[in-house]
Amino acid sequence: MAFLSKVGRIFRQTSNYVTVSNSILQSISSSKIFVGGISYSTDEFGLREAFSKYGQVVDAKIIVDRETGRSRGFAFVTFTSNQEATNAMQLDRQHLHGRRIRVNFATERGSGFGGRGFGGPSGGAVFYDDPLPCGYSEEFSVWCH
Repeated sequence: MAFLSKVGRIFRQTSNYVTVSNSILQSISSSKIFVGGISYSTDEFGLREAFSKYGQVVDAKIIVDRETGRSRGFAFVTFTSNQEATNAMQLDRQHLHGRRIRVNFATERGSGFGGRGFGGPSGGAVFYDDPLPCGYSEEFSVWCH
């Protein structure tokens, strides 16, 4: 029995290492970036225009509050390659439409708050780490739809 306990412990340690290294690899090779601290007046056209200087923008999505329709102050921009996304990191801490923005690679998170995403246990929601959206602490995470 002690042998099985040790094997289980080793397996858990190994699986944790694999999960961490996969998330690091994914964030390094990602072509999607997080943009925090954007002005509430910034629209998707202006966002796309600002980031198109660094590569071909596939998608520019400003995250809005579902109830009010108002910008939540952050967005995600997807490029055709991870090299273009890396080039866009030059905009980190630069001013865009009167606000200093934060730019970082978007990283996927697991199943969300309390083990379930919005819409129930199998909601299929995708979560992203949010470095510093609109002045929140670094531990805060946001739901991306």
